[in-house]
Parts: sequence; structure tokens; C-alpha cells
Amino acid sequence: MAKEDFSSTSYTLGIISVVLGFLSPLAGLIFGVIGFQLSKKPNDDLSKKAKKLNKIGIIISIVVLIVLIALNIYFYFNPEAVPSYLA
Repeated sequence: MAKEDFSSTSYTLGIISVVLGFLSPLAGLIFGVIGFQLSKKPNDDLSKKAKKLNKIGIIISIVVLIVLIALNIYFYFNPEAVPSYLA
């Protein structure tokens, strides 16, 4: 059975994770975790870059997700804080 190299796939998932971390944090987190798992096996240079990108994507996704949840809780309990043009 041939040994599969997932370095390029993991690198691509890392880039997607960073981009989606800002646009859709849950999807960015999922792609980051999958890419991180794939980058653990090989130890070449691209795999190390992929691992770093996936860590960055996971961190960005978690931070943005926490900020969005905090904002939702704040505006839920303080409806007067919502601008009039959004209400």
C-alpha cells in the first residue's frame, strides 16, 4: 500500500481555515482541526508550515467565535444598545 502525503492538502486547509476564521468561524475551526490532524503525520517542510497555518486558523476562529457570542449576549440583554437603524 502506498504511503499518502497530505502535506499539500493540509497546507490548503490551513489557508482556508485562516480565511474562514474571519468570515465563518465555525467552518474555519472545523477546517483548521482537520488540517492540523493531517499535518501531524509527515515531517517535511510543507507539513510544518501547514501545522503553523492551521494553528493560526484555529486560534483566529476561536477568538472570533468568542467575540461573536459575547456580542450576541450583550445585545440580547441590552436591546436599547442596538442602533435604531438596525432595530
